[in-house]
Amino acid sequence: MTHGTRSEGELANGPVPAGRHAVVVGGGLAGVTAALALADAGVRVTLLEGRPRLGGLAFSFRRGDLTVDNGQHVYLRCCTAYRWFLDRIEGAELAPLQDRLDVPVVDVARPEGRRLGRLRRDALPVPLHLGRSLAAYPHLSLAERAAVGRAALALKGLDLADPALDDQNFGDWLTAHGQSARAVEALWDLVGVATLNAVAGDASLSLAAMVFKTGLLSDPGAADIGWAHVPLGELHDRLARKALDSAGVRTEVRARVTAVRADGDGGWSVRVPGETLQADAVVLAVPQREAHELLPAGALDDPERLLGIDTAPILNVHVVYDRKVLARPFLAALGTPVQWVFDRTAASGLTEGQYLAVSQSVAQDEIDEPVAVLRERYLPELRRLLPRTRGARVKDFFVTRERAATFVPAPGVGRLRPGARTKAPGLYLAGAWTATGWPATMEGAVRSGVGAADAALGALGRPRPRHLFAIEEAA
Repeated sequence: MTHGTRSEGELANGPVPAGRHAVVVGGGLAGVTAALALADAGVRVTLLEGRPRLGGLAFSFRRGDLTVDNGQHVYLRCCTAYRWFLDRIEGAELAPLQDRLDVPVVDVARPEGRRLGRLRRDALPVPLHLGRSLAAYPHLSLAERAAVGRAALALKGLDLADPALDDQNFGDWLTAHGQSARAVEALWDLVGVATLNAVAGDASLSLAAMVFKTGLLSDPGAADIGWAHVPLGELHDRLARKALDSAGVRTEVRARVTAVRADGDGGWSVRVPGETLQADAVVLAVPQREAHELLPAGALDDPERLLGIDTAPILNVHVVYDRKVLARPFLAALGTPVQWVFDRTAASGLTEGQYLAVSQSVAQDEIDEPVAVLRERYLPELRRLLPRTRGARVKDFFVTRERAATFVPAPGVGRLRPGARTKAPGLYLAGAWTATGWPATMEGAVRSGVGAADAALGALGRPRPRHLFAIEEAA
């Protein structure tokens, strides 16, 4: 980049139309969504991303002949905003949903031949859609299954708009509603750890109730699982970039913003090394600590609240075997440190053998462990879990780590999460950590981008694009 302010003739994507200009800082799902929504409404948009790619924490990289996702990401049928995003970038067919929820759950502590249980739904109304599956779930006793049903009905009756739920932890609520430690491990945490990145005792009741009410108790098909059958970079970088280009968005990567300043005449100046951009609106779609650094004085009543939103890690263990060892697309595990195992063979481009990704949430105790230590821990566990691995050769073993993968969904976090609007006219916030009502998921990120774009469009006097996903903005 040259020093000074670049003229429109120097922009990466060529001349842009006159009119209102918005700058979106951050090219993760929240930022890409905000940029697309603003551009679709006729606003001239510049998207600035410090990394050399788009996609935020849901990205891919090359390792030899493999294309590797940094972590396994899934979504549910109830993730209507992320599904809108996939449609908008023309990627829905590359990340299909199950026809019907079906989760194999293997308990290695049980005798071989009696280890497999399934969580699946029937074509019946809520809550009967899960009744047959729960009644036959072998990893809980008959009394525990009955107690789970009663707790689910109590959960369904909670009012998600009640702020008092945010002050309670989910684990205490489950205990008060008759849930045994085994029920928490074999059912509630099986789902909750993967979606919240916290065990029940460390999770806000508000966020946990939102996950279970929306995913399992709102619509029979709400929890059907979808995942990318291609590398995440194909969706969140290549197809996202193509959609941004088609919408007329100027996209700059390796462009780390160093300052955001109000001009005094209602406009904004956004600094990157060697350039200052002028804007009518700015969307900060960056992690909370980076947003705190960039926020001008007075933009939030208590900006230090952002620093109170802690982060939690996720670890992914990647193993390439010389043969097929897992017959299913994925499974969940009990009685072992292993949580969820996914077959990434086809998506990675591997043509011989099988490539498995082991997704480990709540990884605070392991995130900094050496690869050799993790190898010694997880290969024997996979041999216990998957009998076919016992005669297989490990061709590759590696680890990916996201130390700040999600925000911590602890009790009280709801009070810390800001909405899209700031007190500075023309400045908006986006990111899964903002007040979306959702935990830190791809769905939450997209919802935040829509909310920020909505708020900006109102201030810019632009109508909302008709095709934009409908969302109620969080206060």
